[in-house]
Amino acid sequence: MLIYIGADHRGFKLKETLKNFLKLRGYQVVDLGNTVYDEGDDNPIFAAKVAEQVNVDSETSRGILICGSGVGVSIVANKFPHIRAALASSPDQAYDSRKEDDSNILALGANYLDDETAERITLTWLETPFSGEERYRRRLSEIDQIEETRPDSDSSEKTSKDINWQ
Repeated sequence: MLIYIGADHRGFKLKETLKNFLKLRGYQVVDLGNTVYDEGDDNPIFAAKVAEQVNVDSETSRGILICGSGVGVSIVANKFPHIRAALASSPDQAYDSRKEDDSNILALGANYLDDETAERITLTWLETPFSGEERYRRRLSEIDQIEETRPDSDSSEKTSKDINWQ
């Protein structure tokens, strides 16, 4: 599995730690930045790069994004179609985000996690498969329908009233 990883200055140190941690476990990791510590960088740039790559290669890749709170990168990533970025602060949240929501990007808040906890969250997230249960597939289908009704989508004339809720 290919892992795209990105972080701003607040997540830079944790990104470097996780990148090495994952490589030692045999994962192929592609660092999309920042590749040097830059106190003036902004997380949307790196979150967009990771989300774009995961969106293009969603069958064989996942993404990990890190900023101070994890919120900023998850907001940006979730602007992209077919991206389900989940902010996790515990292994249990990471587990649920994969099992139930088939998240494809993990967002981490470097200000709130020590290295060991971040490693446990990341491994749990990477090793947990999507359950595929009907109710979770149905919910993902509903998310897809919402994405299709966005004003910038091809079907911009639709509204939430047009969605076929099951």
